[in-house]
Amino acid sequence: MSNIVWIRMSKTLPNKEILFSMKETIITTEQIKHQLANLRQLCFEVTDACNLQCKYCAYGELYNDYDTRECKTLSVSTAIKLIDYLAELWNSKYNTSEKSHVYIGFYGGEPLVNMPFIKAIVSYIEKLNCRNREFTFSMTTNALLLKHNMDFLVEHRFNLLISLDGNEYNTSYRVDKKGRPAYSKILENVYALREKYPDFFEEKVNFNAVLHNRNSIADIYDFFKKHFDKVPSIGELNNMGIRPDKVDLFRETYRNYSESLHQTENYEAIEQDMFIRSATYQSLTTFVHQHSGFVYSDYTDLLFGPPKKTIPTGTCIPFSRKLFVTVNGKILPCERIGQQFGLGKISETGIELNIEAIADRYNNYFAKLKPQCQKCYNYNTCIQCVYNLPNIDKQPVCHGFMNKKQYEEYKARQIDFLRQHPDAYHRIMEEVILR
Repeated sequence: MSNIVWIRMSKTLPNKEILFSMKETIITTEQIKHQLANLRQLCFEVTDACNLQCKYCAYGELYNDYDTRECKTLSVSTAIKLIDYLAELWNSKYNTSEKSHVYIGFYGGEPLVNMPFIKAIVSYIEKLNCRNREFTFSMTTNALLLKHNMDFLVEHRFNLLISLDGNEYNTSYRVDKKGRPAYSKILENVYALREKYPDFFEEKVNFNAVLHNRNSIADIYDFFKKHFDKVPSIGELNNMGIRPDKVDLFRETYRNYSESLHQTENYEAIEQDMFIRSATYQSLTTFVHQHSGFVYSDYTDLLFGPPKKTIPTGTCIPFSRKLFVTVNGKILPCERIGQQFGLGKISETGIELNIEAIADRYNNYFAKLKPQCQKCYNYNTCIQCVYNLPNIDKQPVCHGFMNKKQYEEYKARQIDFLRQHPDAYHRIMEEVILR
């Protein structure tokens, strides 16, 4: 390992000390091995086939940062190679977590199209000899095949995230290959699940809605409260990887979350009910956890103080949160980034994951951003992922950068919100755990 030097920043900066090395060794191979051995979520792209053709799909006509969709399915043998590779790490000296939960996610396309794969992997995981791991299954689904498969999902206690954008008009971008609306069928299957398994529905089912020009925050919120008494997750359209010839169509379809929320007459009540699912409370939670001085991640943190932040940007250490496997066997740190950023692959011969090359790649990214990070007043609470920066392989510019004035304005907004909503602080401290 290269020699380490400390660069001490100006006392006016919130980030007083940033760790850099002569060779930009910010992430080490040992750290990556540790994250793999303590992986929180393993997510499989079960298939790239889908029984819908949603107009705004991240794998659809608006985007070009994914592999060609060829109606492929991920083979069971490929997935098992990765599970065995991880199981060895879970049982190794690098494992430092006792009885830790690992969430096994199934993603698509539409995962229920490849139900034999799901059943095989669930069976294999449940028989796996990992005394220090407990497994929970999850799935994101469009619910078109839900009625036929719900008995299995309930039996194995799946966490289900169902994609639905609100009422019939709100959901009109969700159509099948012939352009026919999917709304009625989705609703029929969701109602069937609720009727047959009401307790499971209450505990294990949540909804995800995409915000666009045919709905609004108010539309989505009112629909799910009325029909299911649930608060959905709401996300904007992905603004990365847009095809140059589709920019105008994207702009026409896109709707800004904050603008849509604040156009609602009772937006404060909606925001409070959505709580951590709202962008405002997510930002506030990050601020409170970083600046209150009363948040501890573990006993070491409590006794000796939190560790110095050493990673520029808000980018995760590779595999600290999840590992995502595409239908083509590519290994990525997340399903929310372009597939051109694969870190390895699963081949006929086994797992091709060059830990040294991964560390070098991340360190190279951070070296490019270091001059901006050193001057940024929001360094300690940064949430910017490098993979969501344009031009990351050349000369990236961080959109989350804050100068002193911008940072003071940001702090003032958070503190002003707390003054107006004193209950928010107590709720965040009592209910929210950030990992």
